Amino acid sequence: MSNREVVVLSVGGVRFVTRASTLQQFPESRLARMLNDDDREFKLVNGEFFVDRDGTLFSYILDFLRTLQVSLPTDFSDWQRLRREAEFYGLCSLADLLSQEHLLKPRLEILEVRFSFQEMQAFFRIFGSCSTTVETLAEQIAVFMGQQSGQSWNSPFPSQKPLLPLPLERPSHHDVVFQCGTDYSAGDQFVARYVSIKPDNRKLINGTNVLGLLLDTLLRDGFRLVSTRTMSSEEKVECYSLERMKRAAGLTLTAHQTPGSSGVAQAKRSQAQKGK
Repeated sequence: MSNREVVVLSVGGVRFVTRASTLQQFPESRLARMLNDDDREFKLVNGEFFVDRDGTLFSYILDFLRTLQVSLPTDFSDWQRLRREAEFYGLCSLADLLSQEHLLKPRLEILEVRFSFQEMQAFFRIFGSCSTTVETLAEQIAVFMGQQSGQSWNSPFPSQKPLLPLPLERPSHHDVVFQCGTDYSAGDQFVARYVSIKPDNRKLINGTNVLGLLLDTLLRDGFRLVSTRTMSSEEKVECYSLERMKRAAGLTLTAHQTPGSSGVAQAKRSQAQKGK
């Protein structure tokens, strides 16, 4: 049986088809020993291995053997049952991984947008609990500056005038600061700052328009607006709080020895988690 390339299992009435090499990822597991007829728990019936266990949970077991990663739905709650199944199949690495359920559960991500305006200028500060999200957002936002004659708050972007890109302020990995609008320079000259937020190509100078586009961008990205409050009526500072459930990245199994050999396995966050 160990030389058989394709294996069919009926787990709790649910049929699975996989390669023998997949079930042999961990030679000490009961699934690997099953192929050598070395476990009486698994009955061979009409060419299929019958297992009297939970078929739904076995789909996660098989996915783990195929990818060496644990990927679970956001609302998954059967941690103890899945760990019990992993222990039954002799997959100690998976059982150990599931004991760290706090790494697998989705986390609440918070984002705060502070907006203030003074005369003809608007100031923005975005703070996020996830530095990767803030970094991605900073890459979407571009600020341009140009000196204009007779420029006003609502004047459209003068395409004939060249604009210079300005770097965003990054006080820390968790926040970004920028501004838009016009500032009096000399005579009838104004320094104008425009903001563009990808994928929208417009260059906006009106702070209210920039705020609307920014919030729309965040809502499309899965955030929801949970509160709006005025932090300072005198300075006209408004705060918009947003949140979203951020799914934990899959965890990758890292073994002291490669899968298919003996050794104590450990779990660590996948590469996608680095820098968060």
